[in-house]
Amino acid sequence: MVLAAGRGERLRPLTDSVPKPLLEAGAKPLLAWHLEHLASAGVRDVVINVAHLGSQIVERFGDGERHGLRIRWSHEPEPLETAGGLAYARELLGASPFVLVNADIWCDFDLARLTAHRLGERLAHLVLVANPAHNAKGDFSLNGGCVGNDTGARYTYAGIAVISPLLVADIPAGTKAPLAPLLREAAARNAVSGEVHGGEWHDAGTPERLATLRAFLQRRKAAS
Repeated sequence: MVLAAGRGERLRPLTDSVPKPLLEAGAKPLLAWHLEHLASAGVRDVVINVAHLGSQIVERFGDGERHGLRIRWSHEPEPLETAGGLAYARELLGASPFVLVNADIWCDFDLARLTAHRLGERLAHLVLVANPAHNAKGDFSLNGGCVGNDTGARYTYAGIAVISPLLVADIPAGTKAPLAPLLREAAARNAVSGEVHGGEWHDAGTPERLATLRAFLQRRKAAS
């Protein structure tokens, strides 16, 4: 599942007329990067939630055939936040764990590593990165592959994960709910595993960070 329903408040005025997933970096929409990476990882079925200016996103990507994917759309009446979006798409996602990606990031992590991941009794497996300047204190600790809430060395959640539907089982469909508190609660019960990605990762959630990503991709193209 790709989370693409957010209003993009921090990106205004850019997102007043263009939904965040359609903002371009490297001559293509942010969402297009994710769909290409998912297809390269062997994924075929993708659920994408939409709300703010969602019709533009659906019109742009349709059924996903041109990317080698089968896209199903979860149309939210209003943005329901991260956990709320998962709960609303419950019937589309089914009962098995699924790969989750935030639309407003860019990362060269190999998603094929997650398509083969088995959660076992855990509720989530998170991809973590070194803390960027805007999140210097990090989100989670990582000890022996187990994600926790300890002090000391901490990492930032990259917006890429494997999620069990059980994580949001108690969220009623249509309810606004963030994912972070659920992950912290599960981490406190040793129910979350994780790994650190040492490659490129960019959060494009503000105009400044989007500009940084665009500059990086331009340099990357020039060097290729």
